[in-house]
Amino acid sequence: MISRDANGLAEVPKKVLFAATVDFHFAKFHLPYLKWFKERGWEVHVAANGELELPYVDKKHNLPIQRSPFKLQNAKAYSQLRSIIDSNAYGIIHCHTPMGGALARWAARAARRRGTKVLYTAHGFHFYNGSPLFNWLVYYPVEKALARYTDCLITINEEDYNLAVRYRFKAGRIEHVHGVGVNDQLFKPAQEAQKQELRTKFGYRPDEFLMFYAAEFNPNKNQQMLIQALALIQHQAPRIKLLLAGSGLLAAHCKALAAELGVENMVDFLGYRNDIKELLQMCDVAVASSYREGLPVNILEAMGCGLPIIASLNRGHRELVKDGVNGYLVSNGDSRQFADRMQQLSQSRALCKQMGDESLRRVKPFSLSQAGAELGRIYSHYVMEERDETESQYYSAYI
Repeated sequence: MISRDANGLAEVPKKVLFAATVDFHFAKFHLPYLKWFKERGWEVHVAANGELELPYVDKKHNLPIQRSPFKLQNAKAYSQLRSIIDSNAYGIIHCHTPMGGALARWAARAARRRGTKVLYTAHGFHFYNGSPLFNWLVYYPVEKALARYTDCLITINEEDYNLAVRYRFKAGRIEHVHGVGVNDQLFKPAQEAQKQELRTKFGYRPDEFLMFYAAEFNPNKNQQMLIQALALIQHQAPRIKLLLAGSGLLAAHCKALAAELGVENMVDFLGYRNDIKELLQMCDVAVASSYREGLPVNILEAMGCGLPIIASLNRGHRELVKDGVNGYLVSNGDSRQFADRMQQLSQSRALCKQMGDESLRRVKPFSLSQAGAELGRIYSHYVMEERDETESQYYSAYI
């Protein structure tokens, strides 16, 4: 039970649990927030599948959580997670990802009755405008039911926020923040001389037009459409190079497709990379072809580097890219339209510069400093639980 001080304010135990499906999720997106708690004297625990060593973490629990809700290992993961939560007096549990978020919220029901506050960040609901009926039949009722066991539901795009409000999700409160934050001190435009030095370093010519996409090779990311689009303009725009960073089950298939369409010399498969910043800084355009996104960090990083964007039409891309302003939005599966936009930008450095400058302007609200401050204010509310609600005017919706 959470105790109270002499003024009647809750004394929140300074122990926090972060839960997700895989630990790489925290390494990629949430280290600043683990650090936020650590710097304030909190004991930080993480529960996820994987054996990564994470900074700012006092205790890490490796659980057999699987992405698919139909895997039997999730029952074992739930049992272990419930035991972890019940044996620790967590002041706050912040869960992420669909399966990690579902298991953690269900396992934390008893802890909530004892005063633990449970936060859940939806990194993109699997149900959304235009999604398959299956997603609405399976994921929508689960998310709505689990909202009852959520003190704060945090959404990272406006469509998800509006869906949660419209369908009356019964979370304690519903918030919209500008993603997890992109480090604008790291992801920033390179000067022309530096750009050319990077091209020399990576083996590219000054006159080549470089397009970049960083994503896992899986069915959702749809790299095949980019290769098909490139094949349509291979003779009209031979100096274009498509750089694909990432690994995954479909990488070999995409390599075979590039060879089949005769563009293997125009596509570079870079594999998994930890030098994304430099690769972006030497490129001319960022492209993205995924069917579904919540709020894509790869696009935010590209915008921070001052690149125009050509992206498939989905809610995450629509949140970041204004068609004809800082890039172009292309209908899913329309490789012809994608090819036309590739060729259009490759023929106009001035247009690239104009749209890249607009990307820099539009990315500012998503910077780590601004997005981090939004999440920090949410955390601070629960750290200072039971304060006067009139002090909390920055919270946007009560359900």
